[in-house]
Amino acid sequence: MSDFYTEQLVKKQTTMKDVFIKALLVALAIVSVFVVLMFPVAIIVPVIVIAVVVVLIRRLDVEYEYLYVNGDLDIDKIMHKAKRKRVFSMNINSMELLAPEGADELSQYRNARVLDFSSGMADAKRYVLVTAENGQVTKLVFEPNETIIEGMFLMAPRKVKR
Repeated sequence: MSDFYTEQLVKKQTTMKDVFIKALLVALAIVSVFVVLMFPVAIIVPVIVIAVVVVLIRRLDVEYEYLYVNGDLDIDKIMHKAKRKRVFSMNINSMELLAPEGADELSQYRNARVLDFSSGMADAKRYVLVTAENGQVTKLVFEPNETIIEGMFLMAPRKVKR
């Protein structure tokens, strides 16, 4: 038997919140340069502030990679196409439900913790995956392609609503 393997990359859309944060960081860097004009002894302040601003702005450039292999779903957050961090991992056995966003079956999970790993685009086809691990119910919002949905359906057909 061969392995079921698929991966998908989703770029997060820049929101107004991200633009506001970037503008605030740039303004902070500019203010730190003016501090040197008033206090020449503080020459190290703008260097440190600008370095921190560059790192934080790079962290706002985000992509999510969905990796589905034989019942295991892993989601990685890729920042500025350079740094990767695993943000979510689960096995199909801990899945309660996978349904399109807004489906009636999701109404019983209103109070669950929500993790959003989608692009944030309004026209994207988003799904909600409900997991229950260690007594905690979590709703995961993401944008799987048809191959990932089909793979989950093959492993747990009663838990997947298309």
